[in-house]
Amino acid sequence: MTKLIQVAVAIIQKPDGQFLLASRPAGKGWAGWWEFPGGKIEANETPQQGLIRELQEELGITPTKTQAWLTRRYDYPATHDSPAKTVELHFYFVTEWQGDLTPLEGQQLSWQTPENITVAPVLPANAPIMHALALPAVYAISNLQEMGEQAFLIALERQLKQGLKLIQVREKQLSMADLTHFLSQIFTIARKYTAKVLVNGDIDLAQKLGVDGVHLPSAQLMSLQEKPNNLMVAASCHNAQELAHAEKLGLDFVVLSPVKPTKSHENSPTLGWQQFQQMIAQTTIPVYALGGLNPSDLPQALECGARGIAMQRAVWQD
Repeated sequence: MTKLIQVAVAIIQKPDGQFLLASRPAGKGWAGWWEFPGGKIEANETPQQGLIRELQEELGITPTKTQAWLTRRYDYPATHDSPAKTVELHFYFVTEWQGDLTPLEGQQLSWQTPENITVAPVLPANAPIMHALALPAVYAISNLQEMGEQAFLIALERQLKQGLKLIQVREKQLSMADLTHFLSQIFTIARKYTAKVLVNGDIDLAQKLGVDGVHLPSAQLMSLQEKPNNLMVAASCHNAQELAHAEKLGLDFVVLSPVKPTKSHENSPTLGWQQFQQMIAQTTIPVYALGGLNPSDLPQALECGARGIAMQRAVWQD
């Protein structure tokens, strides 16, 4: 039986979203491959302690602001310079540190953007993580029905100025003509800020208007047999079967709900954070938490392995 190796992994990020990759130096297994910095956790260490030690040894920095994120297992095959092994990777965001980044082990360092990785080859276990990092931590859902058009558009522009990058237009009460008009307005505003816009449930409309993608309700997800081309495709999930189908189709991300009671479904059963974490533990596509959440829930969502949080009400509040 292959021994399970515990590894602490640092996603060292600048405020603009760039993250640091390091090449594995000569003499180590998978030499020349690129990876997130980090290394093996010693028997007497917690993952956090291992992370701090590894970054001090590899890069000469001490992290001062970290956020626990995913834990994932990966089976590495045997290669010419490394035996087969199974690793359990504990990922942390590192956004503040003391010291100057210095390659202390002969490795190369490179700052990368999620949308444009310029180094290769990248260790296989890191690829899905980089896909997730291309998504923002907040997914906003439109709330025209409660707010009215003028108030909503003001709130939209305010949030876009503050960095909002992903929006779902979900207004089932509108006629097709009104929805088309509203969606076009939002898309025009969002493009000024390089934000992406998805429309709920209408693949044809998304393609017709040229918006970035479509967000499928769970029933539509389960009837879908193939992911549409040239669109970002997301979906709503409420159970393991829906998550599995979304993963099989290779969707870009999903939303899992409800985590907490919501204003529209106050007495409906909720998942809670523990069940949410258990359900997404083996999912390889990014997952947003949804249901009664506000911005202060983001650290909890990340610690449970979510890419971030989705919000329909709290996100638009000043």
